[in-house]
Amino acid sequence: MDLMIKSLVGFFVGTLIGMTGVGGGVLLLPILIFGLHVPPLRAVGSDALFNFVTKIGASAVHLKRGTVRRKVVLALIVGSAPGSYVGVSFLHYLRATRGNGVNHFITVAVGVLLVVIPGFLFFQKKLEDRAAVRPSTIKSFAWMGLIGLVAGFLVGITSVGSGSIVMMLLLLFYSFQPKVMVGTDIVHALLLTGVTSILHFKINNNIDPHLVGALLLGSVPGGLLGSYLSTRVPVPWLRRILCAVLLATGTRMLMA
Repeated sequence: MDLMIKSLVGFFVGTLIGMTGVGGGVLLLPILIFGLHVPPLRAVGSDALFNFVTKIGASAVHLKRGTVRRKVVLALIVGSAPGSYVGVSFLHYLRATRGNGVNHFITVAVGVLLVVIPGFLFFQKKLEDRAAVRPSTIKSFAWMGLIGLVAGFLVGITSVGSGSIVMMLLLLFYSFQPKVMVGTDIVHALLLTGVTSILHFKINNNIDPHLVGALLLGSVPGGLLGSYLSTRVPVPWLRRILCAVLLATGTRMLMA
């Protein structure tokens, strides 16, 4: 029964990802914490591994199609890998000094991101249109590394934002073709969540392989179903409703 419930959660999340394109981290983590009552620290590590596995297929497709700026990925991961290390190490420090207080910190941090990220998703189309008609403003390797550093730290402490935070920052400062932006973002997210998963396993030992396996068991067919339904349902309206629910969830986490 426990396996079935977790697989159904994975199926539900996978379907929503396939239909709306909203990232798995921002969808799954609140369900793990509030729905399945997984301790926040363990939920973060398991969510990072789940996100890594779910991005493998899409990354391979984008690399094959040539829609990935490899130099941008390199610049981002140069910043995001150490950023993730700092984030995971900070959680380890909090657990050692504050005990269960680390779970409250994670809940607040995730609540903030659940307010910020859906807010960005509401205006993502406008940012994409703006990026398409203006030249890139900042192209330095160091600046991209700084973007990665910020994203890596946030993913290290919450597992949320490996795609959405980076996408938001890239849209603010750069102008690539949409398919290149998406491909570059996904491949970097694959590397970042992979690094973060290893760090959570080695530093905090807070990944639940059985939980991740059960979630993936449901998310794979869910993703296929969601992709099929995406052309048959009013996705923009569903995306707005989903963002509103995430905003409400984030607000609740901040008030808890």
